[in-house]
Amino acid sequence: MRELICIVCPQGCHLKVDEDNDYQVSGHGCARGVTYGRDEVMNPLRTITSTVCVDSSRHPRCPVKSDRPIPKKILLEAVALLDQIRLTTPVHRGDIVLEGILGYPSDFVATRDILE
Repeated sequence: MRELICIVCPQGCHLKVDEDNDYQVSGHGCARGVTYGRDEVMNPLRTITSTVCVDSSRHPRCPVKSDRPIPKKILLEAVALLDQIRLTTPVHRGDIVLEGILGYPSDFVATRDILE
């Protein structure tokens, strides 16, 4: 039995997910809590936010994020890829910094414009 606090809405329900009983979820206040509880136990996903180097004297780092959540199990490996990236200005918000994170259909994208 895993216990979680639901983060889908402001209620913060205390969920219990029974892994031995087909991932039955109890303690939820809405249907979204059931989905969150099952997903968090069976295949936890995370959106990554970080920074990468830029060849700019004014802004040496550019904030980036994954455009879709990726499996938590590859999080550290995905962040390590960012250490190898150095962007050249100009960088525009939404530019793809790294396409296809470790074979998953998620990209790292810039979240800020850096023009010089």
